[in-house]
Amino acid sequence: MAVPPGAPHHTPAAGTETLVDPLKSARRAGDPPCDVYLTGTVFLDIIFTGLDSAPVRGTESWARGMGSSPGGVANMATALARLGLHTSLAAAFGDDHYGEYCWDALEHGEGIDLSSSRTVPGWHSPVTVSMAYEGERTMISHGHEPPFDTASPDGGVPSCPPRARAAVVSLEPGTRAPWIAAAAARGTRIFADVGWDDSGRWDLAALPDLAHCEAFLPNAQEAMRYTGTKCPRAAAHALTAHVPVAVVTLGAEGAYAVDGRTGETASVPAIEVAALDPTGAGDVFVAGFVTGTLAGWPLADRIAFAGLTAALSVQEFGGSLSAPGWSEVAAWWRRVCEVEEQDPVALRRYAFLETLLPETSRPWPLRRAVPTIGFGRSL
Repeated sequence: MAVPPGAPHHTPAAGTETLVDPLKSARRAGDPPCDVYLTGTVFLDIIFTGLDSAPVRGTESWARGMGSSPGGVANMATALARLGLHTSLAAAFGDDHYGEYCWDALEHGEGIDLSSSRTVPGWHSPVTVSMAYEGERTMISHGHEPPFDTASPDGGVPSCPPRARAAVVSLEPGTRAPWIAAAAARGTRIFADVGWDDSGRWDLAALPDLAHCEAFLPNAQEAMRYTGTKCPRAAAHALTAHVPVAVVTLGAEGAYAVDGRTGETASVPAIEVAALDPTGAGDVFVAGFVTGTLAGWPLADRIAFAGLTAALSVQEFGGSLSAPGWSEVAAWWRRVCEVEEQDPVALRRYAFLETLLPETSRPWPLRRAVPTIGFGRSL
């Protein structure tokens, strides 16, 4: 059920795109000022698509498509904001044109709270070049640690982040982030993913902050290596000895989740789409799962929605600006319902969307990645 790309260069004013507040029924007086808190590195992503094959040494390759957008932690922040969650991001931004573009795109284009972020004079923005081909991607990145002064020993990250319903973290083996324990102690629900363990140890004891997490969302290879199992589903069950909820992404097979507190399990297949660029799809999946969790949805609905949003994202350029909003989810659902001889199982699986989606929506109104950052200033 592929979704064709729409108008790629329309820029909504901050706060005007979200037609759905998924947490409306859960909001109460005295709630935290933000729904989700994030911290990390913002990159300027330059994405090449339409390559026939991987680049070959000593040759020149031409790409049929190109886009630029904020990347790194901006992928997750944008995905959350476009799903209607009040999102706060703490990050360093360079004072170059790349940094200005990323700040403007996130604060004014997406309505993300950057009050905990800072611009670092004389520091150039980290950059990632991503090449997408054959359904995969190859990335080259460059950057330097921001030169924070001694008045900011925590690297620019607030030692006591703002109150939030949730925080999303990327765990790194052998490291501990004190703010995670502090946030969890204040009632913030922590959701975590993890990167590849270059040390080869794959030791869960090397992820001390996992003890503060409500949910852990590794991919199948990561989950199996950390648990020493040979089956992703067995790995998910094994992980619930360390974290309440384990969600293992299975690529083309979808995702499998286990809630160790209730014994509930859920398995949802992936949605087949014509993929253009997989950059940021994992971040969008996590954002969809966090949204459904904070809204109180059943486990199966949460991973179904996460998979849907990730599938919609890979049909556009870039990581952050490919994230879908509710208008795109609504358009996808209406097209599914209009297709003749539709799979009744698929219709039942996503029927929960009926009560969430806006009755009317603009087709594909979100800002997309563009070839040069200069175009973004005139939108």
